Amino acid sequence: MNIFTRLFQSRASPKNQIGSRQFYFGMALSGKNVNERTAMQTTAVYACVRILSETIASLPLHTYKYTEDGKEKDYAHQLYHLLHDEPNNEMTSFIFRETLMSHLLLYGNAYAQIIRDGRGRVLSLYPLLPDKMRVDRGANKEIYYIYYSDNDGQILLRKEDVLHIPGLGFDGLIGYSPIAMTKNAVGLAIAAEEYGSKFFSNGANPGGVLEHPGVLKDPGKVRESWNSVYGGSSNSNRVAVLEEGLSFKSISIPPEQAQFLETRKFQVNEICRIFRVPPHMVADLEKSSFSNIEQQSLDFVVNTVRPWLVRWEQAIGQKLLLPNEKGKTFVNFNVDGLLRGDFQSRMTGYSIARQNGWMSADDIRELENMNKLPKGMGGEKYLVNGNMLGINNAEQNGGVIVE
Repeated sequence: MNIFTRLFQSRASPKNQIGSRQFYFGMALSGKNVNERTAMQTTAVYACVRILSETIASLPLHTYKYTEDGKEKDYAHQLYHLLHDEPNNEMTSFIFRETLMSHLLLYGNAYAQIIRDGRGRVLSLYPLLPDKMRVDRGANKEIYYIYYSDNDGQILLRKEDVLHIPGLGFDGLIGYSPIAMTKNAVGLAIAAEEYGSKFFSNGANPGGVLEHPGVLKDPGKVRESWNSVYGGSSNSNRVAVLEEGLSFKSISIPPEQAQFLETRKFQVNEICRIFRVPPHMVADLEKSSFSNIEQQSLDFVVNTVRPWLVRWEQAIGQKLLLPNEKGKTFVNFNVDGLLRGDFQSRMTGYSIARQNGWMSADDIRELENMNKLPKGMGGEKYLVNGNMLGINNAEQNGGVIVE
């Protein structure tokens, strides 16, 4: 029995782990139960998670190696195919990264089991559910992972066998769920949506009481009869016929007085603030225009997407590269496509780069997903304007040559 097994047997049970999760999740102040699954039923949360997950999953992910001239893609490296195409024989790279990124956004952690060969090289990667994973540190200060499988029970995993991408946390070991940390804001959004649904299920009419001057023998039957005829959105605007002195009095607060619509709008922006997603990306165009949407999109790449990419790249480099490969090989997401801007801006930038000699025609064509020029046409040459000479060789008419 190794030290990890002994430590594990003395640790808390899965029930205690679930109890600690309930400290962060559970009922919000709005009275709604908030967890990862109920939060995803809110359109703003679903949209933000989908936008970020699909963005990270769709970016080209390449493996590079350092060369004397800089860097180049290492197509022969074993990780290139796994990260770029198929991490395992069940899913594509897009699905794999989309799944892990959604875990990271909802649970604050993303895990994948690493399958290696006898020499330690990575053969495949399989996602693991964050709510079934526990991370701890043993007596020898080594990190270990416990996975609670429905079929195989408790599985002990070494840190070398788990790709772990943690989000923002307090101890640097695990991240905390954004949904759990902001459960009151998400709970208010859930409550607002539920209120609107119930309001329209009642025919968009406020609730109230039926008053009778006398004593009703069967009030339940009268209530059921009223609801069956006038309840529900399909019965809205029907003319009510009151008999035997019955009268209807409203006792509910109208939605406009409760600022129902304003609350729903604010909660959309509140959830966008949690995930740092521009509101226009979730179809809230109230404060967006053609003049600022492009700048907001660029800001989204720089301030929202890039920090997530750095987490991914550093975790992959730490866990998937062999010790003798670190410092020689690295992985990198290509965000050039997101930063390209409109056609005119790109052409202006390329023109400046071309005329000042720090980009060749082939460099520009590669960024535009075009093939290089045929050999002999000078596509690889770096050129400058003819009137731009070195300062030591500059000569003006009638002037002095500066050496």
